[in-house]
Amino acid sequence: MTSHQSTQTMKPATAAKKLGVYLEATPAEFREGVVSRAELNELQANPPQWLQDLRRNGPHPRPVVAAKLGVSIAGLARGGVTEPLTTDQIETLKQESPEWLVRERATQEEVRKEAARIKKKNAQRNG
Repeated sequence: MTSHQSTQTMKPATAAKKLGVYLEATPAEFREGVVSRAELNELQANPPQWLQDLRRNGPHPRPVVAAKLGVSIAGLARGGVTEPLTTDQIETLKQESPEWLVRERATQEEVRKEAARIKKKNAQRNG
């Protein structure tokens, strides 16, 4: 019995997520097609100019915005940020440091500390 490996493809939304870019900002030919695993690997290894520009300037999807601001995605929503932001908009938010951002960063720091504490406790128990 021989197995034939079929070409894995994904929807543009999945590929955009894996590339860390906002789908609606990608070129039409990217949004309207399907992306094979080989094409995704090539985009990651040798990003074309449009992908480099999107990664540098945005607009960025919520997971990227949250990471750049040091908050959770839920924290973004609580802060009223529901739309993709550009790098400049993110930098402006960092400089203005609104109350919600300060609060959400503190919350995120507590979550990280608690996760580290639990990890350490589990390591001691298992080690």
